[in-house]
Amino acid sequence: MKYQTSKNLVRDYFDAMENATPDTVADVLKSYVTDDYHWRGVYPFREQFGADTVADVFWQPLMNGLRHIQRRQDIFIAGTSEVSGDEWVMSMGNFMGLFDADWLGIRHTRKMANLRYAEFNRVENGKITHTGLFIDIMGLMTQAGMYPLPPSTGAYFNYPGPRTHDGLLYEDADPAEGVKTQDLVNRMVQDLSDLNESGSMTCPPEILEKTWSPRMIWYGPAGIGASYTIPRYQEQHQLPFRNNLDDKKFKGHVCRFAEGNFACFFGWPNLSNRAIGGFLGLPAGKESAVMQVVDVYRREGDLLAENWVLIDIPYWLKQQGLDVFARTEQILNKK
Repeated sequence: MKYQTSKNLVRDYFDAMENATPDTVADVLKSYVTDDYHWRGVYPFREQFGADTVADVFWQPLMNGLRHIQRRQDIFIAGTSEVSGDEWVMSMGNFMGLFDADWLGIRHTRKMANLRYAEFNRVENGKITHTGLFIDIMGLMTQAGMYPLPPSTGAYFNYPGPRTHDGLLYEDADPAEGVKTQDLVNRMVQDLSDLNESGSMTCPPEILEKTWSPRMIWYGPAGIGASYTIPRYQEQHQLPFRNNLDDKKFKGHVCRFAEGNFACFFGWPNLSNRAIGGFLGLPAGKESAVMQVVDVYRREGDLLAENWVLIDIPYWLKQQGLDVFARTEQILNKK
């Protein structure tokens, strides 16, 4: 059971964090992370170093805003990243709590709220050395009635976990199944990278059909939304993305691995592109901007069936001069 030590460490860490308070969260972090702990998060948090700083910048404000947080996991897997050979544990699901205080300029509701997340933890010598924690803040804004962009092409809602309800791999899966999943994901990524290199702004459906189920489900971030079946995915996300963004360049991944029927990766950044008008319902921009993206996949047989995606859209917009949090606070939440 190759990954049991790392999985158990991360599960203990999650349990301890769920019982932490804003006053104790720094001490909890120090019990599980190294002194040179490196943390990556979405805008406005970005990169932070050390337990005290991560607690002060991210966890304490979040815990003050979203009270009594529960981690509701849908997928939990571990593996060795084929990028660097390091051991990682990935958890994906929702942080659920009571939205009892304003956070990032988002007006609180005093109601339950779900904050989508995907968290990657690198484990070395019994400690967490690196974390990539991606959350869908615009999804929380949507729940609070403060969605900051034009209508999305897909449907945004509280997304379910795997249809098969088998995403919590607390026990290690058969390594051969993980190899099948990783190979499939890599072929899919290569197909799209080749398309980008060709300069094509579109994508024939036959390219997707090589690696995706005809009834694929793509769960995208707030701002884009979810799509079901290859034709609707192309209509509601892929073609708006490809047709309305130019100069698309792949930048690589920090972590990429698979376990069983599941695979995941994140980049810092994954890609760069330039808006030429229409994406997210917004006009063209002059700047080339980078995107931080998380992808989590479920394989069914020889095809990919489900894909959960988080994109740091607020950071992509910030690079082009739009700070959705500052604008929201200025317009809707002035004291």
